[in-house]
Amino acid sequence: MSIRQKVKVRGGAAVAVAAVLALTLAGCGGAGGEKPKEPQQSVKAPTQGSAPQNSAPAESKSEVIATTQGPAGIVLEINSAVRDQDGYVTVSGRIKNTGSTTFAQMATWRGDEKTASPGSIAGATLVDTAGKKRYYVLRDTEGRCACTIGLSVIKAGESVPVFAQFPAPPTATTEVTFGLPTFAATPIKISG
Repeated sequence: MSIRQKVKVRGGAAVAVAAVLALTLAGCGGAGGEKPKEPQQSVKAPTQGSAPQNSAPAESKSEVIATTQGPAGIVLEINSAVRDQDGYVTVSGRIKNTGSTTFAQMATWRGDEKTASPGSIAGATLVDTAGKKRYYVLRDTEGRCACTIGLSVIKAGESVPVFAQFPAPPTATTEVTFGLPTFAATPIKISG
């Protein structure tokens, strides 16, 4: 590429950036006395020590597709296992403490992961029995799981939303087994 072509390309890029900035600034301006719109939804801050730092993707009160028992009255209800077009399966549900005491023994739920996502459900797996393959929770480049993190305690009677994202098995596979350390493995159906 000659110097003239590089200058043309750079000049064109500068014009494009300037146009984007102008449109952005124009969108931020307002007519004199108008007040900005109030947010339509308020976000509830998590209570200290009990709610996860990130929770399951927005879910409506959906049906329970699977239930599995854990230790000390802890129950995992799975509401969905959805395959998306990007090649992932997201499993969403709730962990409920049906016992009479606060539950804080979650260290085993993170599996072999020790520091990147404390208080997580990173130890979850999906097993495709027919394809003889096990799928682990996805991680980012820094080792953090694509799952619920920040779990520290679940008070008696409390329920917390959870999710975990996995690589999707082949599209022909619609039934897998979900596992989380200390819980009984349970079969689930993938939708989507």
